[in-house]
Amino acid sequence: MASTAAASSARRLSSIFSSTTPRARPPTSAPAPAAAPAPKAAAGEAEAKPNKGRNLENSIGKIVRTVIQQRDPDKLVSQFVAASAASQRFRDKHRVYEVAVARLASFGRQDAVAAILDSQKPFLEASTEGFATRLVRLYGRASMPSHAAATFLDLPPKHKSVMTFNALLAAYVDAGDFDALATAFQQIPASYPTIVPNVPSYNILISALCQKPDLSAALDVIALMDKCGLTPDEISFNTLLNGFYNNGCCDDAEKVWEMMKERNVEPGTKSYNAKLRGLVSRGSIEDAIGLIERMQKDGPKPDTVSYNELIRGYCNEGRLDEAKKVYDDLVKNECAPNRGTFHTLVPRLLEAGELDSALRCCDEILSRKCKVQCSLLQGVVTALVAASRVEEAKRIVELGRKNFYPRKGLRMPPRTREDMGLKMPPTGEDIDAEAETDWEDSAPDEEGCEEKDVSKNA
Repeated sequence: MASTAAASSARRLSSIFSSTTPRARPPTSAPAPAAAPAPKAAAGEAEAKPNKGRNLENSIGKIVRTVIQQRDPDKLVSQFVAASAASQRFRDKHRVYEVAVARLASFGRQDAVAAILDSQKPFLEASTEGFATRLVRLYGRASMPSHAAATFLDLPPKHKSVMTFNALLAAYVDAGDFDALATAFQQIPASYPTIVPNVPSYNILISALCQKPDLSAALDVIALMDKCGLTPDEISFNTLLNGFYNNGCCDDAEKVWEMMKERNVEPGTKSYNAKLRGLVSRGSIEDAIGLIERMQKDGPKPDTVSYNELIRGYCNEGRLDEAKKVYDDLVKNECAPNRGTFHTLVPRLLEAGELDSALRCCDEILSRKCKVQCSLLQGVVTALVAASRVEEAKRIVELGRKNFYPRKGLRMPPRTREDMGLKMPPTGEDIDAEAETDWEDSAPDEEGCEEKDVSKNA
């Protein structure tokens, strides 16, 4: 039986992990709530009359924007709790949850994260499985794995599924608690026979093992999946490729390519991006160029991430003119620059004193509404002021305001001789515009733990 085989395989995981015995069971009850229970839903819950739909959606949009733009942690909590208690439509908005949790975590306010997420628990019984998945996963993103585990264990029985189980595994990966992940992988399927780890579950396990010193254990998971009657997919192998190439284990990566060939798994662009990353990291830029050319000729077609790696390689070798040419050719190659492009290129342009090129990149960022870190734009603004190009600096700041970059993160620096040496004050606002990581096959973000079944209004 599949569940028996899966449970048996899960018990063998302790031999795969480098640590001998899992250190602790997941908590059996939820931590004490950090805030008072959420207020009862008022008129907002009965708001969806047909003739008020458009006004209602506009009103919810305004509330969401207010919460997203709130910088005071305590006000953010109170506004969030009140809005989520009053409106199902608000609770369907994924982005506001992500921004609120990320911002509070950046302030070190785990108590505030617990306050807003704990206030959602009264809605779990009537909610979708996706809503439950969201709460578990967000605790992981705030580096609160014990809260994620407690939330999972306290879920209504109908929400204890492989989907929420995968969200818990992903939360452990997000928080870097790999021993607890091993424990959960063994104990939860054993305790809940209806939860049978699936391919996404094992992909998350591979992702965790790829972050341990001995990557051979990650490779062993493929054999474990075979024993469970599961077929590894492209994500399984791409996660392995990224793990090996990111750790400089190119010979082991070649074994993965052979495994894919033996199993008739067709490598895609993301597979080749992992190899490009490995080639660039070890300084083999000519090999990277050759690989891009083969992809252009024979497929799969390179994407923006592929060209970003080539830009990074050129920048690392000081070949800035060639990096700029790749940037200029992105659109010709049916791609477009993204956050990773700008975060790689703009700092190198500033280092080389190519302020005009950096300014053009800023214009491209703002015209495309590409959300980069404030510090990237601030670096260009500061360089413009230092070069006495104050009006151009003001223009970037003003455009940044229109694109919702926060005042604390993007502003005109001091201009007097005495003040020019002052550094811009540190800010946590960049959390709203995190830099792209080109490892796009991170297993915790895949379909096995995504929130799917939510309102169409989300």
